[in-house]
Amino acid sequence: MAGGGSRQTGDGKKKARIEIIPLIDVIFFLLATFVLFTLSLDKIQSLPVTLPVPSNTPPTDKEDKDVTLQVSDQNNLYWNRELISMDEVEPRIAQYKTQVAEPRILISGDEKAKFGVTVKVLDLVRKAGITQVSVETRTGITGK
Repeated sequence: MAGGGSRQTGDGKKKARIEIIPLIDVIFFLLATFVLFTLSLDKIQSLPVTLPVPSNTPPTDKEDKDVTLQVSDQNNLYWNRELISMDEVEPRIAQYKTQVAEPRILISGDEKAKFGVTVKVLDLVRKAGITQVSVETRTGITGK
């Protein structure tokens, strides 16, 4: 019996066997199908973009006019590394807003700062009408 898919044992039963060659043929057919399919896909169309080139101009004094308000773990507040009380925050913000055309404030806190005090400071800044407010998400040592 040439080319049969099974063999007979001595007791007359056929023993099943797995033919590997048709399995390899199917796998190669699927591989070729996927390769041809991916080659037939349209290439991604892109737009030419001119990226900005950094200039070597020195930084302006605009960065010097930004204010950093820091909140420590003992509810101490720092205005550009100067220790102040909570009562001084609102007048300083009002004075800062009158002195600078585009006031920007960065609020940061150390690792164990209380959330409530930070929210109070943020509310005072928003109440003063300053719209460019950033909250620093990485922690550091306050007052330094």
